[in-house]
Amino acid sequence: MDNDNAAAAAHIAELGRNLLLNGLGSPVFTVAALEIVAEQSVFRPGQLAVAGTPPEWEDYEPPTPGRASRLVGGSGRYQRELDAARAQWEADTAEFQRAEADRLRELDAARARHDQQASAAHDRVAAHNARLAAQWAACMEGDPEAVEWFVGQALASTTYPDGFPVTRKIAYRPQEHDIVIEIEFPRRSVIPEVREHKLFKTAPEVRPVKWKEPEVKKLYAQLVAWMTLRIVHEVFEATKALDLVDVVVFNGTVIDVAPTTGKDTLYHLVSLEPERPLFEASLELDRVTDPIGCLRELGAKVSPNPYDLEAVKPVVTFDLRRFRLANDATELADLESRPNLMQLTPHDFERLIEKLLKAMGIEAYRTVDSRDDGIDVVATKDDIIFGGVCLVQAKRTKNRVELGTVQAVAGSMNDHNAATGMVVTTSWYGPSSIAFAKRNRITLIKGAELKHMIKRYLDLDVIPGVVEPRRGRGTESA
Repeated sequence: MDNDNAAAAAHIAELGRNLLLNGLGSPVFTVAALEIVAEQSVFRPGQLAVAGTPPEWEDYEPPTPGRASRLVGGSGRYQRELDAARAQWEADTAEFQRAEADRLRELDAARARHDQQASAAHDRVAAHNARLAAQWAACMEGDPEAVEWFVGQALASTTYPDGFPVTRKIAYRPQEHDIVIEIEFPRRSVIPEVREHKLFKTAPEVRPVKWKEPEVKKLYAQLVAWMTLRIVHEVFEATKALDLVDVVVFNGTVIDVAPTTGKDTLYHLVSLEPERPLFEASLELDRVTDPIGCLRELGAKVSPNPYDLEAVKPVVTFDLRRFRLANDATELADLESRPNLMQLTPHDFERLIEKLLKAMGIEAYRTVDSRDDGIDVVATKDDIIFGGVCLVQAKRTKNRVELGTVQAVAGSMNDHNAATGMVVTTSWYGPSSIAFAKRNRITLIKGAELKHMIKRYLDLDVIPGVVEPRRGRGTESA
């Protein structure tokens, strides 16, 4: 009974504050953790390395006859024995030499196989580390896919109690200098029903004592909060060396059975977007004892009752945004083999955007060129993004999309009473355009994001053909 109670207490501690403390105690993830060190392969030939013992003549030579033996014909008999012994010794020596030659050939062949296998293993290790180095270099340059890969690897490197989901969505947005993460909390059933086993004196037997309902709800709410703080901390720590992530946008969800429908349903339980300076300077996480209050200090939206699946509205959703599953394998493709979007004609680019929108489940129609008012595609879908008619302009250009282009879409929206707008480009946007789009219900999709959307929905590997210049964070441009 005592052992069972100790195990139950340890499990509850594992689901509580230790969730955070275990994360704080882990070393900061670096890409070096993924490198492979080639093992020094030792050639072990076994018995092939052991040379045989050649036949010794002394073991064959018959004894020399004595004087008496020679007088009665022993000399002739000795000579015959000597000739026979010599013949046997020579035959055995020849057989030994053949066997030794065979052994040496097998030894050479075994050494050659070992060397070949060792060389192949060394090449595999070198190729793995080279791909890793290339991925890390891309990460340092701010490539969205590489940054997402790195953050996914960092989160996957930490351990959680059994039964915790491993699925997570990750998106890096270079313009905003933020990383958007959506993780899945464990279901409510992760909290055990039994608190302890107790010996009742009135009836001499050991009975389970269950948690009270308010206690279960508190334990689950704290688990959600502890896990949120840990993941945000891990992302900030892992990306500190990159100098690319100023904000972590975190959405914590759970998939559980909806009481009203009986179907598995996704609920958002926590959502926040803390800035790095606030998170790192204002918190001493190892001394936090109220995780829910800590999240509220960070401005988080926290479910008032996660156990009852009371959802909150996320600060950012993954609708129309590329994301990668962190437990997906990452392959390094040859970019030169992929189509370049800048080599498409304007009409082909518009048709590609129309096809992409349709693949996303959106009704889309290209406009007549002479009457489109700068709008290339009209899209409609009833959801939280479009909410009706969306006017889309497709800009295939090597240059930054100017603010005037985004403003023109807003003007067309007013003229046609459209609910939302969208600009899709092979290039990028300046801060003024981004700010204007946010105020006017316009979605901006730049080349790097378009590449991932085409891969996700059309299963096509493309390159935008334009490299977005890096700019200082204090630099302002339209």
